[in-house]
Amino acid sequence: MDLKEKAIICVEKLEKEYPDAVCSLEYTEPLQLLIATRLAAQCTDARVNMVTPALFERFPDIDAFADSTPEEIEPYIYSCGFYRAKAKDINGMCKMLRDKYNYIVPDTVEELIKLPGVGRKTANLVVGDIYKKPAVVTDTHCIRICNLLGLTDNTVPQKVEKDLWECLPHDKSNDFCHRLVLHGRAVCVARRPKCDVCCLSDVCRHALNNKK
Repeated sequence: MDLKEKAIICVEKLEKEYPDAVCSLEYTEPLQLLIATRLAAQCTDARVNMVTPALFERFPDIDAFADSTPEEIEPYIYSCGFYRAKAKDINGMCKMLRDKYNYIVPDTVEELIKLPGVGRKTANLVVGDIYKKPAVVTDTHCIRICNLLGLTDNTVPQKVEKDLWECLPHDKSNDFCHRLVLHGRAVCVARRPKCDVCCLSDVCRHALNNKK
């Protein structure tokens, strides 16, 4: 089978295994997802979800973040790690959203990555989850599992994104990436993938090679 055929099979199998493909970060509006995703770098989603309620209560909108200083934001996000850099980015992105984008979170990857601290992974997540456009979120689970599956041989996020964009059905790509996160936590764990109970084992390059 070619890569597009394999990708469709993987999409279908994960849809059956994980019917609810949802982002594990908790948010109620685009700005909150944008900030939560920035906080999630080198930090667990669970930790971010513990931190953001107090953060968003203290800074409820773009103006509140933009009119503050990084030093005011830092205590609220300290436990997320790299808090100084993240606080500076959050303050900077909100100033830019206010001054350049008229308080609107952009709906394209090209515009989103102009914001401080926003890379393609964050931008794709916002575009996919908020604006419901096709997106490929290349987080660590996605990169690792897609290499095991044989959907890509790259480990550089942007190259993996390009590879997956070429083989995944575009209307399924965003949910597929969410399901990879769930699968990576439950079955295809980093230290030792549980190939014997994996729903993808019959199409996975790694699992099939192990059987040989």
